[in-house]
Amino acid sequence: MGWPLSLRFAAREMRAGVRGFRIFLACLALGVAAIAAAGSTAEAFRRGLASEARDILGGDLAVTARRAFTPRERVVFASAGRLAYSAAADAMAEGPAGQRTLVELRGVDRQYPLAGAVELKDAAGRPLPMSVLHAGPGLAPAAAEQALMDKLGLQLGDSFMVGNAAFIARAVLVAEPDRMSRGFSLGPRVLTNLPAVEAGGFLQRRARFSSAVRIALRPGVQPKAAAAAIRKGLPGARLRIRDRNDAAPGVRDLIDRLEYFLGFIGLSSLLAGGLGVVGAVSAYLDTKTGSIAVLKALGADGAMTRNIYLIQVAMLALLGVAIGLAIGAAAPFLLAYLAGDSLPVPALFAVYPKPLLQAGLFGALSAAAFSLGPLARARTTSPASLFRRTLAGRMSLGPEVVVALLCACGLAAIAVLTAPSALVAVIMIAGVAGAFMVLWLMGAGAASAAGRLRGLLHGPARLGLANLAGPRSAARTASPAIGLGVALLSAVVLIQSSLLAQIREVAPRTAPSLVFTEIPYGDAAGFDQEVAASLGDLSPDRYLRMPMASGRVVRLNGWPVDMSKIDRGARWAFDNDLTFSVIDGEPAGAGITQGRWWPQGYRGEPLVAMSEEAAVGARLKLGDRITLSVLGREIDARIAVLREVNFGGFGPGFNFILNQHALEGAALRSIAIAKADRAQEDAVLRRLGGSFPDVNVISVREQLESATALFDKLSLAVRGAAGIAALAGLLVLVGAIAAGAQARAREAAVLKVLGASRAQVLTAYGVEYGAVGLIAGVTGVGLGLLAAWPVVVRVFRADWSVDWAGVAALVAGAAGAALLGGVAAALQALSKRPQPVLRAE
Repeated sequence: MGWPLSLRFAAREMRAGVRGFRIFLACLALGVAAIAAAGSTAEAFRRGLASEARDILGGDLAVTARRAFTPRERVVFASAGRLAYSAAADAMAEGPAGQRTLVELRGVDRQYPLAGAVELKDAAGRPLPMSVLHAGPGLAPAAAEQALMDKLGLQLGDSFMVGNAAFIARAVLVAEPDRMSRGFSLGPRVLTNLPAVEAGGFLQRRARFSSAVRIALRPGVQPKAAAAAIRKGLPGARLRIRDRNDAAPGVRDLIDRLEYFLGFIGLSSLLAGGLGVVGAVSAYLDTKTGSIAVLKALGADGAMTRNIYLIQVAMLALLGVAIGLAIGAAAPFLLAYLAGDSLPVPALFAVYPKPLLQAGLFGALSAAAFSLGPLARARTTSPASLFRRTLAGRMSLGPEVVVALLCACGLAAIAVLTAPSALVAVIMIAGVAGAFMVLWLMGAGAASAAGRLRGLLHGPARLGLANLAGPRSAARTASPAIGLGVALLSAVVLIQSSLLAQIREVAPRTAPSLVFTEIPYGDAAGFDQEVAASLGDLSPDRYLRMPMASGRVVRLNGWPVDMSKIDRGARWAFDNDLTFSVIDGEPAGAGITQGRWWPQGYRGEPLVAMSEEAAVGARLKLGDRITLSVLGREIDARIAVLREVNFGGFGPGFNFILNQHALEGAALRSIAIAKADRAQEDAVLRRLGGSFPDVNVISVREQLESATALFDKLSLAVRGAAGIAALAGLLVLVGAIAAGAQARAREAAVLKVLGASRAQVLTAYGVEYGAVGLIAGVTGVGLGLLAAWPVVVRVFRADWSVDWAGVAALVAGAAGAALLGGVAAALQALSKRPQPVLRAE
């Protein structure tokens, strides 16, 4: 009858309310809400993608190639169902006043779209039908994005050039149903009919373009089976086939990773708030020492007294989890209300059980892991100690500690199992655990140091240090939680500031400003002259031109490429067509890590300089052989050089570079990079418009600005989640202050009786809590620096820079928040008259 009796006692004590557990509930609800909100929002996006997968893909199947489809391929496609063909190419567009910019030109046939709808509008914003793009004689009709219309100064009815072809703007392009499935675009979009793209010469064999066919399958035919039939009917064809279940893999992967990262920060909030749970349970049990002593004196064993308060903690934990789940479930609807129609990904907002159950499990395990320790102390404390108002029991390896450890292991296991990458999850969990340990040691060390230093000071400062060294020191309880929040927030701020500095400062200084593609190989010298007329000196540190071709790795050491034997992170170099170059003699910025470059004029066996990252992923070394399929030829080349490819630097950014003799006589194109200011960019764009209209000019500056805008949007969500972790740390501080409120009131009363002034008491408390915030802030920022550096340098391969103003603001914010908390505690203690406080028990 132990549990029923424990339940009766617990129910009686619960009638007094949950006043002592407000911080407990807040800490638990905050972390659960963060995890539930991240999971629910991500699930809404996933469901939205799934519900509109056919529209996003443009049909049941999409087949793409970096060439024109053969007649045989068209016959096989036609056997699968209804077809809609399209083709796309990057080209330069020129407006009536001579403004030029790179665009994505896409031509579609009359069957497009098979799913969804293209949204076209006229100048007054009224919808237009697709038939306006298939009009009769005259200039080819086109629909352009409003951004392009503004940049080129176009009005509907104006003519403009794309490459050497003339178009007339008939509509504003608002949306295409399959836009998301096509991935990243280097410029604004122009939509026209397929015959116009073919007639304009954009699909010539030497030009870089892509062909696509969307297929609406016959009723009853499954996409997987249809895709298998196409592959069987076209063995050896280099086609990319996707079905509607794989409509937007890049977006889906981004959602998965963002969900996990935001959820992990939410879990960190739970861990930071765990100290608040410990403090709240300990403070509550401190108020119940008399009751526990009486129960034990009357014969209740330790297990029964533990169970009485375990039941109360469990019920309140369920309440805290429920509050967090309610907030987390409502968060996606709030996002939908605030964002309106501006969400970049379709979302289907609803209450989804799976992410809520996962968040609830995290919350329950966290509550158990952090609350069982104080309950173990209550079970093992003797009645004599309890009558002296102290929980002196020791936490031995009893059932409470064992269950708490199992719950902690469960938290880690679930975090790893639900992560996109188990290795990354293990590293992050180990990092948080290590950070917690460092912060706790720093807090304990600060308390010990304060005890030694107080003898050197006098007055309020000495009293503040004495409190910092005392048994209820917030340095041991609040500083680890505050420090973890600061560490997460500072890591996010430092990563963001480094990447933004890379985009705004480092990249413009080290990377090219302009990239020129589709340069005719036979007229490369004439192109150089045109560029020199606008940019001036074409020294190697400002201008670099290289031959370029497209191809694919087909064999490694004589064996066909087996993707299962290549590391996942390096498969990009072997399962897609890539750009190659041929260079005679070692170029500047070669980045050689192993081997020696072939000499100038080398004419021996084919040699290749290969990206070290790709080689390591495929377990290749110097002297191994790779077979490249380039321009219809297979070239068996020996690996002579391994190099680090710096895609953001001013040098040959190719993963594979052959010696010049290996492709001698091939009809190549050239690519060039240049450094220029904005005025020079405009000048070279205008000049090339007359002499080399088919050359594509990519403005790196514009791409960097777009990347900055996208990064800012993503980092806003991450900063918000990290801010929740910092808020959890502040809640722990509030809990520590609340737990010691009675003791602080007695202390303030004694000081007032002994003649201390109001200012002296405030100063003492300010010194104590300000030091706690300063310790937490400095240590948290230090840990944030350690966490951010490998992400910036190793993952993003960017230059490391520190936003010292942001770092100082975080440290000052942590110290200021703790200082305000200490002043608030002092004011509360000083507001009570000494006589009733000292008379109280």
